[in-house]
Amino acid sequence: MPDDVIDVVPKGEEQAQALKSVGWLSYVLHLIVAVGAIVPGAQAGALLLVVALVIDLVKRPEAEGTWQASHFSWRIRSVIMAGVLYLLTAPLFLLFIMPGVLAWLLVSIWFLYRIVKGMVAMNNNQAVGA
Repeated sequence: MPDDVIDVVPKGEEQAQALKSVGWLSYVLHLIVAVGAIVPGAQAGALLLVVALVIDLVKRPEAEGTWQASHFSWRIRSVIMAGVLYLLTAPLFLLFIMPGVLAWLLVSIWFLYRIVKGMVAMNNNQAVGA
């Protein structure tokens, strides 16, 4: 490319790409945690989930009015709903260990499903539904 030619990416496209990169980072962090919750001995820890949640909460306003806004809401709702479900099923561990394990496994599979569904929609540059 000659020195006098400048390759300029429109600001809207640049912002859309930056938001998509942030979205992929968040989805990958969520995916690591979701897989870690299902595979024995592969627990990634809640810290990654907290990092992903903070990223989503901080970057969400930048996505307002775009198809990517649905992804930020989707990930935030997924974490909150999974957290509530884990808390609600936690007493099962105290009363009956096996039902507690089964309940947490089901919540983890549901969480993994939501993350994969969101990733597929993002890969297709589509909003993700509720």
